[in-house]
Amino acid sequence: MPDLNLDYDYLEETLLQLLAIPSPVGLTDAVARYTASQLEAMKIPYEMTRRGAIRATLKGREPRPARAIVAHLDTLGAMVRELKPNGRLGIVPIGHWSSRFAEGGRLTVFTDKRQVRGTCLPLKTSGHAFGDEIDTQPSSWDHVEVRVDVPARNAMDLEVAGLRVGDFIAFDPNPEICPSGYITSRYLDDKAAVAALLTACKAVQDGALVPPVDVHPLFTITEEVGSGASAALHGDIAEMLSLDIAIAAPGQNTDEQAVTICMQDQSGPFDYHLTRKLIGIAEKYNISHRRDVFRFYRSDSAAAVEAGNDIRTALIGFGADASHGYERTHRGALVALARLTTRYLLSKPVARRDVSMMASLDGFTEQIKPEDMSLPSTPLPTPGDFLGSEPERDDTPD
Repeated sequence: MPDLNLDYDYLEETLLQLLAIPSPVGLTDAVARYTASQLEAMKIPYEMTRRGAIRATLKGREPRPARAIVAHLDTLGAMVRELKPNGRLGIVPIGHWSSRFAEGGRLTVFTDKRQVRGTCLPLKTSGHAFGDEIDTQPSSWDHVEVRVDVPARNAMDLEVAGLRVGDFIAFDPNPEICPSGYITSRYLDDKAAVAALLTACKAVQDGALVPPVDVHPLFTITEEVGSGASAALHGDIAEMLSLDIAIAAPGQNTDEQAVTICMQDQSGPFDYHLTRKLIGIAEKYNISHRRDVFRFYRSDSAAAVEAGNDIRTALIGFGADASHGYERTHRGALVALARLTTRYLLSKPVARRDVSMMASLDGFTEQIKPEDMSLPSTPLPTPGDFLGSEPERDDTPD
């Protein structure tokens, strides 16, 4: 197989550009337009759904069994739920994340006509005014509010400023790329994976490489609220690989400088054969990788299967600390993710039989050989050999 020409400078530049575009779930038109423009620059054809999910096509030597590789453009965020009497905004999260990571964050409120800057703060902020109460107050979305940078002492002032219930809020990403290779930012989930997927596409186009079968890079827009890849698939797709964040934390096997191959998340095990194919590719090409299981996690793969798609699914991700907070990964993890993605899309499908949705047993996959299924057991003795015969009963009345 030819050497890969992965353009890391492109990956890093693309990541920073993606981070510069606010894209909480429901406010994704701009990031969808940006991603489409990247595909156009690479001369990769694509289609968009009504709401903005993207399905691109890298033509293979054969059209089927096609495969999809998916990353999501949407991020976490918040929405205005209340114009408060004190001139501040009550908010609710978009997606599942802790208000601990919202506290102190600078942000933009997107009104119907303009953008307003602000800061997310706990209800009690000044130690000079509240003393130790600032440390003992609860931490939840009901205990934070947004201080907007416009004159506002009451709800009417907020309304005059154009603020309304339902306005979207995007928190500043605050990215930092360190000389050590570490990358810290909000929203690496999943913009780092989007950048890695686009880099893999660029490597294929720059090298004039042709995959064995059609490959469809998918960019979804609602993963953070659970629906994700429930749309944009079609019947020819037999395999789907999700690219997402991998969780580096105590009790996990993920490493910030490697790609993680997830064996199972809360939706259940991933496809046996596709997962082990990815492990084999990583081992063959010396791609730094870890295997892991995520107990409190779901991805685009779950949304696709729950929508009724009979496809093989797998999940790989860049190792990262503090998911859904100030996330940190490393250049090594992004390179490993891009390498494994590219090698996968240039590999043969798991099974030729997958060209059809329904078929006979011929060519069906095998996980455990029959000769390996015998289980050691201790034979039970025959009860008659050790209990003896029961004495005859005398039923004659006294």
